[in-house]
Amino acid sequence: MANQTLGFSSAVFRKKFRSAMTMRGYGDNEIIFSQGDKADAVFYIQSGTVKLTMAATRRKKAIIAVLLRGSFFGEGCLGGQSLRMYTARSIGPANITRLQKERTLRTLKRDLQFAALLNEYLLARVIRVEEDLADQFFNFSEKRLARVLLLFGEITKESNSESPLKVSQGTLAEMVGTTRARVSKFMSAFKKKGFVQYNGGLQINSELISAFLQSRPMSVVTKG
Repeated sequence: MANQTLGFSSAVFRKKFRSAMTMRGYGDNEIIFSQGDKADAVFYIQSGTVKLTMAATRRKKAIIAVLLRGSFFGEGCLGGQSLRMYTARSIGPANITRLQKERTLRTLKRDLQFAALLNEYLLARVIRVEEDLADQFFNFSEKRLARVLLLFGEITKESNSESPLKVSQGTLAEMVGTTRARVSKFMSAFKKKGFVQYNGGLQINSELISAFLQSRPMSVVTKG
């Protein structure tokens, strides 16, 4: 769900994009753009976390990615996408840079270093999407939930927040692709093992979860 990130400061973007760049702060659970909106810009997370969700109907939706600081999103417009295929929403406070589409395309043509960095980032993103897709089809729900919890552990570390993490089991079920009842069952087992604790919010022991994942046999075998 998370991916390789880049480290562009607002000053770097301002130098490259000038008036074609804007910055805005978002509060918790605030929409940055909605599925079906016009795709006319690329976005970059200066701070905070963003989740991407796709809806097929009012009742059927899925969280397709959770992105940390240093991530791009909305880059489909650079490849000819005219409308947004997903909704982008902040998780907690976030500062987001908006890069106008036409200016970004011109910058990619003339700034080869920037183009190489963005291409490297997007290739890493494609690889992660493939891994997530394989995980969804071939790995057990318990293992997928453990990976999602590791992601939220990264988010907690990234935010440096003293406030406990607030994430519902419904959200976890959406990300894992299973039922809320199964998530509840796994979370109870994880709590007994010390993987998670509840103390005004969700606390995650990333070291124990990582060890748990490493001890599990791979469901997808990669041949060298």
